[in-house]
Amino acid sequence: MTVGETNVRQHTRRRGSRTPYLLIAPAVLAMLAFLVYPMGSVVYYSLRHYNLSKPWEDGFAGLDNFARMLTEDPLFWQSLGFTARWVVVEVSLQLVLGLALALIVNETFVGRAFARAMVFSPWAVSGVLTTGIWVLLYNPTTGMSKYLADLGLMDYGGAPLANPDTVFLAAVVAELWRGVPFFAILLLADLQSIPRDLYEAASVDGASRLRRFYHVTLPHLKDAIILSTLLRAVWEFNNVDLLYTLTGGGPAHQTTTLPLYVASTAVQSQDFGYGSALTTAGFLILTFFSVAYLRLGKFGAKS
Repeated sequence: MTVGETNVRQHTRRRGSRTPYLLIAPAVLAMLAFLVYPMGSVVYYSLRHYNLSKPWEDGFAGLDNFARMLTEDPLFWQSLGFTARWVVVEVSLQLVLGLALALIVNETFVGRAFARAMVFSPWAVSGVLTTGIWVLLYNPTTGMSKYLADLGLMDYGGAPLANPDTVFLAAVVAELWRGVPFFAILLLADLQSIPRDLYEAASVDGASRLRRFYHVTLPHLKDAIILSTLLRAVWEFNNVDLLYTLTGGGPAHQTTTLPLYVASTAVQSQDFGYGSALTTAGFLILTFFSVAYLRLGKFGAKS
């Protein structure tokens, strides 16, 4: 082999080793532009006093915003507590109801295609449109409140969204209508991948329907359940559209989630420094929860 041929081969090898990096470069640049830079900006402003209504106070704050959040802001703890309650209740109910629907529409019966379409249809509706539907349903004059009052189940003129005793339940029901199909879709897809031989073998061994569900269905659905509950928990934690348009965080901040509080602080009060600190705290909470949940759930591990 001549020296020239050796040089050509080395050049070709070096060019081939750079090709994968060149191919992924656009995606990396897009991530830097649309993910890393905004996150870095939020962390940067969380360490500063940056209030458009008080520009004379702008400057480096260090950890002052975080100290204010943890020690001087009861609304932070109230919104965080409501967010945790909202996520636990919503995700738990959506999982149970979504699994039940998935099991039903996985069976063979007349009209199954239509039933699946009806189950999945709420997922195609936007949060704002969902709010419009449920605002009409909760209307004390023309909505279902009037009919419940006719049946003697509540007083006339009752407004579930304005009553502190009923607003949480009213918001939960509205979000369930939109969120349950998410679990039904994911779990149904996984249910259809379970080999029928497993159920036939369990039936031959005398296993009841309940035992087949516990020993065959649930183990197969484990990873799908872990992933879907994690995704839905993150989405419910960041829920803004439905609660903002349904209750506005009221009454008396009783339905104010942490993201709603961030929006109120940064957008309405124009305190972007403190709003960035609240956002950073929410990001750290979600990151810790996600990592801990995946590790405790042993996601991806073989049973």
